[in-house]
Amino acid sequence: MPQFVANGKRIVDVHLQGDSFRARAGSMVAYQGTVAFKRAPIGGGEGIRGAMKRGLAGEGLELMECTGHGVVHLAVDAAYVEIVQLTGDKLMVESSSLLAYDTHLTTGIAFHGLRGLSGGQGVATTTISGAGTIALLSFGGPLVALQVSPQHPLTVDPDAYVGHLGNLQQTFVTDISWRMMIGQGSGEAFSLHFTGTGVVWIQPEER
Repeated sequence: MPQFVANGKRIVDVHLQGDSFRARAGSMVAYQGTVAFKRAPIGGGEGIRGAMKRGLAGEGLELMECTGHGVVHLAVDAAYVEIVQLTGDKLMVESSSLLAYDTHLTTGIAFHGLRGLSGGQGVATTTISGAGTIALLSFGGPLVALQVSPQHPLTVDPDAYVGHLGNLQQTFVTDISWRMMIGQGSGEAFSLHFTGTGVVWIQPEER
């Protein structure tokens, strides 16, 4: 299984010993050893139907598969990186925030309703499940993890949302008042509301 190691705050080093992982296309900034790179347009486990769902939802995910022996250094636009370990659970993540994951994991797509399809983030998200390692991107600063509990639900701006993990229920709420306060009163105003138990990641910079 490939080993993901943070190299500072903005680079992830992936160590390969004859295995493989998938990463955002174009994210390789350097590598050492004997590593082969090939295009991987469809995430593991999705198939053609999954690719069609991505196209309809606008949740694009262009990947490359890296296989061999050596170390691959990954980075995207000086964004901060965060390494997440899955132990048989399922992560929901915006495809634009996904840097890399090992091929033992399975990807898919989850729809969260029709509200806001014209707006984008949070309507359809990428799912990653199984046991393995994921590297996430955060723009504008380090990723922020916010805990959610039955006593403390959470409402998030969809443009800052990165992903979530745990036994959480996501719904859409119309909340025009706060957008009017910051001059974003036009377009479809909605927020992402989370209840249950788990963690939600956000980034400091809005998309």
